[in-house]
Parts: sequence; C-alpha cells; structure tokens
Amino acid sequence: MDTNIIMNIDFKKNNGLVPAIIQDNRTNKVLMLGYMNEEAYTKTIETGKVTFFSRSRQCLWTKGETSGNFLHLVEIKEDCDHDTLLVKANPEGPVCHKGTDTCWGEKNETNPLLFVTELQDFINKRHEEMPEGSYTTSLFKDGLNRMAQKVGEEALETVIEAVNGTDKRLIYEASDMLYHLIVLLTSKGLRIEDVAAELKSRHSPNWQKH
Repeated sequence: MDTNIIMNIDFKKNNGLVPAIIQDNRTNKVLMLGYMNEEAYTKTIETGKVTFFSRSRQCLWTKGETSGNFLHLVEIKEDCDHDTLLVKANPEGPVCHKGTDTCWGEKNETNPLLFVTELQDFINKRHEEMPEGSYTTSLFKDGLNRMAQKVGEEALETVIEAVNGTDKRLIYEASDMLYHLIVLLTSKGLRIEDVAAELKSRHSPNWQKH
C-alpha cells in the first residue's frame, strides 16, 4: 500500500472526518458506511482491522471489538477529491449490528459468474507456466485441433443430456463444455470476456448480424 498517496486525505474538510465506504473484497458488495478521522485511519493501517470514529460516542471504535465480527483490511483507496475512502475488507461474520450481512439488509453472497473470470485467469496462468501433470497443460500441448474437438465433444454431450438426461447431468456437461471453450479461447489469445462483450453488443437494439 502506498501510504504517501493515501496520506493526501483531506481530514480537515469535514471537521476532521471522512466517509469510509466498506466493500467486501471477495464479493464486491458494499457492506456499510462509517467515518474515519486521522487517528482511526492510522489505527486501521497499523492493526489491519477497520477502525472508525463514532460520531455519537465521540471516540474510536474497531468494528468487531465487542461482537467479534471484525473487518480485516485488504486495501484502502481515496477518491479524486481526497475526502472519501473506499475500504476493501474481508468481513468476519455479519457486518450490521442488526445481524444482517450488510447495513442494507442484503445477503453478502458471491455472484457465481465472477468465478468464470477467476477460472479464465487460472487457465491463462496454466497457459503461461505449462506445469507438468496438469490436464489443462495437456490440452494446450495437444494443439488447436484437439482443443476444438473437445469443445465439440462436450457440446454434443450437453445436447444429449438436455434431450434425454437429467438437469444435474446437463449442468455437469455444460460445465465441461464451458471449461474446454475457455481453454480453446485462451489458446487463440482470447478470453471468455470477449464472448461476453459480443453478447452485450448483440443486446443493443442497433446490433446487426454480420
């Protein structure tokens, strides 16, 4: 963390306090809003546990000091005006004092679609490092024709399960197909996000089929 940049925070603008938006580092959900003065900010950096300044009690308080539901610091960013903080943290238990995951009563759950990008990054790493004993490595070594063939095979098995199988097996085979498609795209220097971008462009009313 570059503290030289972060210490440009303008604590004087709002009577020594700056809003601190707390975001879950894993799910990207906004969890709560608190306020920090310079002392709370410094304690947060030093302890790795998010600490605020309580406007009602006029004192510092570390989130979780009574409940055990700490916010473990990952990263802090300041906004363009140097008077608001974005704090990324890993929560330990519910964040709201009412027992909910967030102060807006939302469930703090990871969108499964986010894992697709994580999988893409993992397959990219396999392509770069080519570790021995990895099935993904073996696909890259087998070459483009074999990777394309595997996508076709898994697509056929997906169709078979859709027509004559169970929902569970359909999901299983569709997962195999998607995995092998990502491998194929990676071998061509592409990413699954390129497919998503194409689908997004098709959603426009002005899109025309090539």
